Amino acid sequence: MSFAMPNIRLNPFGVIVLVVLGGGTLLFIQRTYYNGSDTKANEVISASKGELISMKELLAASIQLAERGGVVVKDIRDSHRLNEASKGKTKEGMNNPVTDGDMKSHEAIVSGFKKSFPSVFVVSEEHEKKEFDMESVKPVNKDIPVVSKVIQTDEKIPSGDITVWVDPLDATQEYTEDLLQYVTTMVCVAVKGRPVIGVIHKPFLEDGPKTSWAWVGKGHAPHLQEIKYDANILKSPRIIVSRSHAGDVEKVAKTTFGESTEVIPAGGAGFKVMSLLEGKADAYVHVTLIKKWDICAGNAILQEMNSKMSTLEGGVIDYDRYDDPKNPDGLLATIWDHEQFLEKLKPVYERMKAEKS
Repeated sequence: MSFAMPNIRLNPFGVIVLVVLGGGTLLFIQRTYYNGSDTKANEVISASKGELISMKELLAASIQLAERGGVVVKDIRDSHRLNEASKGKTKEGMNNPVTDGDMKSHEAIVSGFKKSFPSVFVVSEEHEKKEFDMESVKPVNKDIPVVSKVIQTDEKIPSGDITVWVDPLDATQEYTEDLLQYVTTMVCVAVKGRPVIGVIHKPFLEDGPKTSWAWVGKGHAPHLQEIKYDANILKSPRIIVSRSHAGDVEKVAKTTFGESTEVIPAGGAGFKVMSLLEGKADAYVHVTLIKKWDICAGNAILQEMNSKMSTLEGGVIDYDRYDDPKNPDGLLATIWDHEQFLEKLKPVYERMKAEKS
């Protein structure tokens, strides 16, 4: 018997397994990917892409589950029972805390996806190895007014093409310091590595929690509005940066745009992206490694709002489950003039990297 092998591209750890059944050939591809614990894991993927998933229903679920996580995060903070621990130090030597808020929100969000969309692959920042009591998990409503009033059409995608990224508590350091305005819970749906649905939920606003969401090319939460273009944006921009890396970014920003540049330190990637969309900053700059669960939801929302996020080298960020969850090449998010910001920032960033290497 003879047969022609298809043209298949594998990553460096790929393995092809052929199982011959009844004179036919059933093809399986084993690929290596990174899971939420930053370790390599193996998954066998059949030639089938899996069941078709309604993206409209997945959007409805993502909104509800981000809000479900937000309720947990707020209840634990209000009870003053954080049970704070440390996951160690970041690459920059900062403490990397974890609390019951992180873990319980993770359980609420991930178990909700497993209950309602068991075939969809979920990557969460927290990754405890425990089985959920699925009998006790409340299913989501797959048709909610907040979505159906805005989204009139649907699209069905094979589950094998979908990766859901979950940040169950963004800005944990600020959460422990009671700087609650920075805290968000986030869900992002990527299709073939591209961010398509983004949800950023703020549980601690004075006038009550607020959820911002978008489905690229389909619609977004009604309160999201495009920011009016300012022709002088590059002359004296407002740059929002991480509180923990404000010094490095301030140096880059002021070297690039001048001493009059306003640098705004803030916690949480979700908060920073929303600051752009709320007209409180012109660009979000990050010069060190950042994880993809921190930025995927914001990336999707910015794209729907005709704005942009990239690495500081101008690269597209891939959110496929098989890709490394670390984005080491810095971050630039803007409402307007992304390429002009990038043109000015890139050489300064590259010089800074060269000095540190």
